[in-house]
Parts: sequence; C-alpha cells; structure tokens
Amino acid sequence: MITMAHRIQQLRAERGVSAPALSAALGLPRTAVEKFEAGRQTPTQDQQQKLASFFGVSAFYLRGESDDRTQMSDWMDGAFLDEPSPAPAPARPAKKVAVSEDGAIFDAFLNSKKFQGALRTTVLEVLRSPDGQALIEKAVRRTGSR
Repeated sequence: MITMAHRIQQLRAERGVSAPALSAALGLPRTAVEKFEAGRQTPTQDQQQKLASFFGVSAFYLRGESDDRTQMSDWMDGAFLDEPSPAPAPARPAKKVAVSEDGAIFDAFLNSKKFQGALRTTVLEVLRSPDGQALIEKAVRRTGSR
C-alpha cells in the first residue's frame, strides 16, 4: 500500500525539488515536508490541498487512495468531452395557482409563518421608533378622553 509519505517523496523526486525548497514554495515551516515524508507528521487538509495543487494531482492520489492523478478540476473542466452529455431534464409544468374572488391566494400568504414573523418584526420596529411612540401616545390620549 502506498502511503501519503511515499507519494510526497515520489512526487518531489519527480519534480527534482528539495524538501526545504518545497516547504518554502508552499509557505510551510522549513522542515515540514521532511516530517511528512518520514511519517512523523500528517499534513492538514489545507496542506494536503496545497501539496496536491503544487504537484498537479488529486488529493486522493496524494493520500494513496487512488492511482488516478487527475484533479477533480481537470475532470470538471471537460477532460472527458468524448462522452455524450446527458439529456436535460424535461421542464416541469408550472403550478397553477387558483385565484378566487374571495382572496384565497392572499389568505395563504397572510397565514404563512414566515410572513407573520416578518410583519411582527416590522410593526414592533415602527412602534419603537419616535414616530411610533408619538402615535401610541396620541391613541392613548384619545381613548383616555372618552
């Protein structure tokens, strides 16, 4: 079984880059790659992505989980254009909304919890404003004078 330590060592040797130079190129501590290759430290997910990008391989290949060096971005960019693309899904017919004269569509909207919450928040904000406080005082004065 190929380990990530072996893969890093192999890829670095293929490129002819020293371990300290690779560490510097990736912005890692000077001895990081040496520790990765010796198996004394495992690269973090971010470090694995940096290594895979530097070598132009997939993270799966770097970790020894696959023998396919292809990066996902290469695959998504059309490396396999020979294959026919799937047919688009048929369009769904639009839902018909029954609009009655008694306002059923508005009743559904007004009964929505999301709308009620937004309305409540807005009304409370208005009532807490200086203009809202003035309206409340005016209403209280009117009901008190009756």
